[in-house]
Amino acid sequence: MAFSVDVVVVSYNSREQLRGCVEPLVGAEGVNVTIVDNASPDGSLEAVQGLPVHALQLERNGGFAHGCNVGWRAGEARFVLFLNPDARIDPQALRTLCDVLERDPAVGVVAPRILHADGTLDFSQRRFPRLQSTYAQALFLHRLLPRAAWTDEVDRRPEVYETAQAPEWVSGACFLMPRSLLEALGGLDEEFFLYCEDTDLCRRVWDAGYEVRYEPSAVVVHEGGASAPRPSLLPVLAESRLRYAAKHGSRTTAALERAGVGLGALTHALVSRGGRAARDGHLRALKTVVSRSA
Repeated sequence: MAFSVDVVVVSYNSREQLRGCVEPLVGAEGVNVTIVDNASPDGSLEAVQGLPVHALQLERNGGFAHGCNVGWRAGEARFVLFLNPDARIDPQALRTLCDVLERDPAVGVVAPRILHADGTLDFSQRRFPRLQSTYAQALFLHRLLPRAAWTDEVDRRPEVYETAQAPEWVSGACFLMPRSLLEALGGLDEEFFLYCEDTDLCRRVWDAGYEVRYEPSAVVVHEGGASAPRPSLLPVLAESRLRYAAKHGSRTTAALERAGVGLGALTHALVSRGGRAARDGHLRALKTVVSRSA
């Protein structure tokens, strides 16, 4: 079957990274690049003028999941790659990911080995949120026991990044799916404005009877992989975690998760090393949690 993949890049104020992201892919056989701009004030799409890409300028920022859905629904290729604008993948690595899906129809999502810009490993394999990890992170136990599975959602064991794995979920910075499965699942859940849409999607992939796969022989460089959420986005992250818990857990579990997220916002506000902006961000996240409890 002919190689056919739509690469979907959702941009928001990504003018400085966008051209470098898509330039290695444009013109590659069987690859179509679609850029969806979420109403960026910085005129992001001007950076890719002259390149053979499908550029879609949205009039409003409906969130990352919304932009992804607009992008993949605009194409018709057999496979769809979602790629962050600050990530870089070459055609050979993309072909490697496609080969995984072609060889094994039981795989619903495949993601590459991700490296930071300095060449160090990005711990991109994740575990689904659980109450024990939520409370462990709130109490900073994940820093004391970084290799313990119950303390953290991020798998920080370097050895598991050397061979193919089936993690519970993978970073949304770069992953490939069959179009048919995206259609069956209805795409990404647009109720998540930002964060947890990748967690939710992988959860639904497993629930549908498919596997999430990590493939180390395909390598991607992610410039933003080492960064924590900006303080202004901490309330958005809190909101998304609460939404995920309400969607996938019982009412009791969702209530306990809400308390754990609130505790984490409070403890991080008290001991944050990020200065006033970070403390204010955590306090706004706590306010978000409290308002959801009312």
